[in-house]
Amino acid sequence: MEGKHSIPNRLNLLKKIGELTRSLVEDLCNGRSPTLKIDQFSSYCSEDSGKCCCSYNLPKGKEILTLQRESQSRRFDALLRVLLIVQQLLQENKHGSKRDIYYMHPSVFKEQSVVDRAVNDICILLQCSRHNLNVVSVGNGLVMGWVRFAEAGRNFDCISSPNTAHQIPVHVEDVEDIISVAEYILIVEKESDHYAFDDRAVFQRLANDQFCRKNRCIVITGRGYPDVPTRRFLHLLIEKLRLPVYCLVDCDPYGIDILATFRFGSMQMAYDAKSLRLPGIQWLGAFPSDCEKYQLPQHCLLPLTTEVFNDSTDKQKAEGILHRCYVEREAPSWRNELQLMLDRGVKFEIEALSVHSLTFLSENYLPSKIQMGAFI
Repeated sequence: MEGKHSIPNRLNLLKKIGELTRSLVEDLCNGRSPTLKIDQFSSYCSEDSGKCCCSYNLPKGKEILTLQRESQSRRFDALLRVLLIVQQLLQENKHGSKRDIYYMHPSVFKEQSVVDRAVNDICILLQCSRHNLNVVSVGNGLVMGWVRFAEAGRNFDCISSPNTAHQIPVHVEDVEDIISVAEYILIVEKESDHYAFDDRAVFQRLANDQFCRKNRCIVITGRGYPDVPTRRFLHLLIEKLRLPVYCLVDCDPYGIDILATFRFGSMQMAYDAKSLRLPGIQWLGAFPSDCEKYQLPQHCLLPLTTEVFNDSTDKQKAEGILHRCYVEREAPSWRNELQLMLDRGVKFEIEALSVHSLTFLSENYLPSKIQMGAFI
């Protein structure tokens, strides 16, 4: 949301909170049931008729919350409680996580998702991003390679040891003095929970192979689905350094969904897609078509699952991505690879390339793909 309005400061946000609460009190004093009108945003739809009206900047409608409906009154209550906490954080210039907020009223909120939704609602009402509320995430992202920067008085000198991982800062707004001699940024990602393997396996493989010392690049991992600090940090690097960005994910529906989250944003935070999405990202691999190109043996391939994981099977997940409007509109070349995966009914991990050699990924696959422009 920062791209639509000037970046809000604490005083402006506190003023907006005061105006919002006064309007609710006035409704009560005048015998009216308080209502909140919350804009609805969507990062994609599955409209097959060509009538898609999804926008990264404009809401697709409004949702009206009222105390007259029991289900909405609970959401109303949670929103106001979280708003009070946010007001306190801003007044004291302190930071807290969504988990911190949950534990302030666990018997009321019942589950974390209630707090998550309330924070999103408040961001929409106040027309700001989550970090503007002083609500921060616990960062999972790692960075290594040819970059140096500072954050709140701390220096991050990746260049002096380019194959050593550094934690991505949580307070990305404090990152400054970015210096780099890199030629490109490489995102490596996988949904580790799905396979129960080490989520840094590929990242660590590249570090062990001295990939950054041999290739002038910056390598970043969000360790699964990317958190907000990782996406904001990437957004900042791309804005400042103007480098090409490639993404390497597992050749499965969840890997491609991670790729789509980086490039197009998530549905949950669609209201802030403009400041989080990275439209310049190129899919470097792994492609379903890489099976033949790199002669992966049958025992390296896994069948698309038929059991439900995260509310869908592999096939359902792939079909869902295939029908998202942004794939047709902005990444039509992805469709052929997705359809190929569905037609063959198989998937594979990035590590399957190690069937040729442990260093095949870092010494052959990645450099040749980048040099030949074999990305989509």
